[in-house]
Amino acid sequence: MYKVRVILDTQEDVIRTITINNAVNLEELHKTIAVAFGFNGQEMASFYRSDEDWNQGEEIPLFNMSEFGDALSMSTCFLNDVLPTINSKLIYVYDFFNMWTFYVEVVEINHEIIEDSTIILSIGNIPDEAPEKEFVAEKNEDDFNDGFDDDPFDSLDDFDFNQY
Repeated sequence: MYKVRVILDTQEDVIRTITINNAVNLEELHKTIAVAFGFNGQEMASFYRSDEDWNQGEEIPLFNMSEFGDALSMSTCFLNDVLPTINSKLIYVYDFFNMWTFYVEVVEINHEIIEDSTIILSIGNIPDEAPEKEFVAEKNEDDFNDGFDDDPFDSLDDFDFNQY
């Protein structure tokens, strides 16, 4: 059994701690989290692997989005493989139109076998609307240095178009 803490990324504390069988796949975890926060679980969602600083890594989508072969999906990834130890983390995004974002962390692992997942702690209420997300990329000067001036049309101000 896993004890998993799920925290909604919002100003107010909205937290659920759930117990879930360690042999389930991430699709079951997705459904459990959605229900725990009052959603119907019918929207698109993805988990993202994360490090200890919550940096977003590889995506694990709800469905296999690959045109060829088997790609990662929630149905092919199992909890005990993706979250192997206490403090293992995932980022969970539910409903890509509203971008409900959750931080998922394993807080306990034991060998108890349970049939159904259970909410064992519920703090706070989910807001009526998802918090707005601001996506900011780190600017790296080297990424855009291709040997050209920053503004290729800058010299056009000095050009006399009446000559031609």
